[in-house]
Amino acid sequence: MANAIINVTNLRLRTFIGFNPDEREKKQDVVINLEIHYPADDACKTDEVDQALNYKVITKEVISLVEQGHFLLLEKLVAEILAVCHAHPSVHYAKARVDKPHALRFADSVSLTLDWAK
Repeated sequence: MANAIINVTNLRLRTFIGFNPDEREKKQDVVINLEIHYPADDACKTDEVDQALNYKVITKEVISLVEQGHFLLLEKLVAEILAVCHAHPSVHYAKARVDKPHALRFADSVSLTLDWAK
């Protein structure tokens, strides 16, 4: 069985994230990384587009969710992104990581990772 792994790397978006008053009023940068696994036997054999997982569709759904959302916690944001990934029936494993740059004064970012398996 051919197990395909799609990686979406450093998807840079802006959203409302955090519970401090200034975070609730101003969008902040987030950096999203996704890892999505699905069986690719049919796509490998046939070279048919409809046999592959369309990562563009998933990415557009994530972009819409993030840019239109308001989140208090990274946990909620990452869980909702992960739900978008595993809503597709052929996905059997997904991992999502969200970095919040400049969240801490002396750190490049703070990140949270969640994964899901069928």
